[in-house]
Amino acid sequence: MNSIQELFQKKDKSLLSIYFTCGYPELGDTTKVIAGLEESGVDFIEVGLPYSDPLADGPTIQESSQKALENGINLDIIFEQLKTIKGTNKTPLVAMGYLNQLLKYGEDKFCEACVACGIDTVILPDLPMVEYENHYQQLFEKYGITNVFLITPHTSEERIRKIDTYSKAFIYVVASASITGAKGEISNSQIEYFERIKKMDLQSKLVIGFGISDKATFDTACEYSNGAIVGSAFIKHIGTNGVSKIAEFIKPIIS
Repeated sequence: MNSIQELFQKKDKSLLSIYFTCGYPELGDTTKVIAGLEESGVDFIEVGLPYSDPLADGPTIQESSQKALENGINLDIIFEQLKTIKGTNKTPLVAMGYLNQLLKYGEDKFCEACVACGIDTVILPDLPMVEYENHYQQLFEKYGITNVFLITPHTSEERIRKIDTYSKAFIYVVASASITGAKGEISNSQIEYFERIKKMDLQSKLVIGFGISDKATFDTACEYSNGAIVGSAFIKHIGTNGVSKIAEFIKPIIS
């Protein structure tokens, strides 16, 4: 059982996850952000691996990634930063990156580095299902790593049910067929989509992301899932207010 599965055994409703970009706002802020999020009561943390050509990220996360890369961040530095808190951080970490990063770094080397940091769950939005079935499922199982698949409003029921059979941590329910970023209120069409997924009675836990930005959108998302992920709104907050003001963002959401 991995850290996310253990988390869901303890708590399976209204889980709050925060996505942040490693090396942003400053190169050395990665561990400070994680410490601030843990102290604020976040349930699990999505560790964003900055990438120059992100597939799913909107302007806010793209800009934070670009700034982090300009700061000098890379996977070697990220893994070294995360190793320093392995013994003290108790909040599960999920690595979110792209397949090209893994390939360039080296498949086994990447998996070994994740394990060394205490990361046992990864999200690779551009990992094709067929590649997972033919190769990466076996690779990840070798290292005890669980892969998280994403679904969108356009994902077929057949594919969703296949993803459900492969999912050991959770299914990432993308709230809209668009890039990341705060969108304001959750629309009626999104509610219909959430209801449709909920009625499928899947075996996997569901976590909703993309466009979740405040208490109202978080609470609505949690009515149809086990939890939700906030990303762009948090990144905007620390970009403006700094990493010492993390609690000011988190507390209103979970209060």
